[in-house]
Amino acid sequence: MLKLRDDQWERIREHFPEENVPDSRPGRKPIPTRRVLEAVLWILNTGAQWHMLPQGYPNYKTVHRRFQQWCREEVLRKVLTDLANALREEGEIDGSECFIDATFASAKGGVEEIGPTRRGKGVKIMAIVDRHGLPLSVSTYAANHDEVTLVQLSFEFYMIEAKPENLIGDRAYDSDPLDEQLRREGVEMIAPHRSNRKRKTQDGRRLRRYERRWLVERFFAWIQWRRRLLVRWEYYPINFLGFVQLAAICIPLRQF
Repeated sequence: MLKLRDDQWERIREHFPEENVPDSRPGRKPIPTRRVLEAVLWILNTGAQWHMLPQGYPNYKTVHRRFQQWCREEVLRKVLTDLANALREEGEIDGSECFIDATFASAKGGVEEIGPTRRGKGVKIMAIVDRHGLPLSVSTYAANHDEVTLVQLSFEFYMIEAKPENLIGDRAYDSDPLDEQLRREGVEMIAPHRSNRKRKTQDGRRLRRYERRWLVERFFAWIQWRRRLLVRWEYYPINFLGFVQLAAICIPLRQF
């Protein structure tokens, strides 16, 4: 069975209140929230269907219901934000220089926020990480959107107050309108030029920072080790986003 360490659970338990059920109500007693969360982590890691939860975990219907409740109430986003700000206060997160990228996940369930591509229909997982590879923003969108149009939307999920001084991405983020928009907000976009660009705007010395873009690629490798993120089976997009956020939570949680 997959279990959280006691210190990890104590760090996040305030965001997961226990179910308040009157003692006078007949039927089963409430399931401890920690056991429910560990069951969701098992689903995230294995990619199995809900009804395949082993007997050592709570009933899968209870686990699924509680997980959907957390997604609707944005509990997992609040946990991720709390962890990011705690690490920032301790000096473990450096938000002055960040890296942005997206990865593709095919979709087999649902119809909302799914887009057609050459690789089939799917979703894009967008992420912004700091210079240590720790997540500062994770979000999901239909796969047929250009990444350059999703940068500002990704900042809506940004977890710390101050935006980065430098934001580094690949050629997909080479856009003069995006550069100007971010510059007005105090963010310098650093991205290699597209091959068909005629007017060069990037300073070659600043482009050296691009060599560290592997940090965001490593982040995707970390979260996609969780098999539930390889294919979107969830009917509702907020449930798939919840799994992405939970996978991201596991990374900063290791720092405590």
